Amino acid sequence: MKKRKFIKIIPFVIIILLVGYSAFWVSSYYKPTEDAVAVFNSNSTINVTRDKFITFTPKYKEATTGFIFYPGGKVDPEAYAPLCSKIATKGYKVVIVPMPLNLAILNGDKGKEVIDAYPEIKNWVIGGHSLGGVMAASFAHSHLDLVKGLIMYASYPQNKNNLSTSNLKVLSLWGSEDGCADITKVTGAKDILPKDTEFKPIDGGNHAQFGNYGKQKGDNTAKISILEQQNIAIQYTVSLLSEVSQ
Repeated sequence: MKKRKFIKIIPFVIIILLVGYSAFWVSSYYKPTEDAVAVFNSNSTINVTRDKFITFTPKYKEATTGFIFYPGGKVDPEAYAPLCSKIATKGYKVVIVPMPLNLAILNGDKGKEVIDAYPEIKNWVIGGHSLGGVMAASFAHSHLDLVKGLIMYASYPQNKNNLSTSNLKVLSLWGSEDGCADITKVTGAKDILPKDTEFKPIDGGNHAQFGNYGKQKGDNTAKISILEQQNIAIQYTVSLLSEVSQ
């Protein structure tokens, strides 16, 4: 009898363990550092809104080009505020797209909502970090009529999202010390991206320093500061945004 009772409760024990693990997994993500949160306190050159999206809009210039940004997997979207806010100061609307459970793979088509929300933007570029970049490439592949550019930080398209014959302007950036992304896949994506795609390694950069969320498990120590890495990323990003604006 005792054995039968034990067997009966096994499914319930398994369910409890699964629910507990799921709750832990959902609550375990990379949170923004204090300097990332500070971006939301005050800014003299851009307007910042946090609603359905996190949006950075120049105050003193009418933006006609926008950059949709998909966060990396299991990273709080606010961690990318320093990077994205500085891009916006150059005259572009930048929109960080929060994702369900902080995973872009759960709603990779969410960029369409951004485009619909800001009809005044004439030129759109989409991009993202790590998993966010993978899903940004997927969005670009499915919506070539809506976006003019793709920017991937430590990322690459899936083979099924072949963009080699598209007219997209594409930028691929990664840190030389990256310990998380498969760099052979990053550089090996040349065959499925347009011939004029720019591949730019950031010497001394790592995986996590594209955002402000601290050290990431499995990553290597960067040989340059987070400010240096992001400034280089911003320079290349703004160059592409400027190109699609012409």
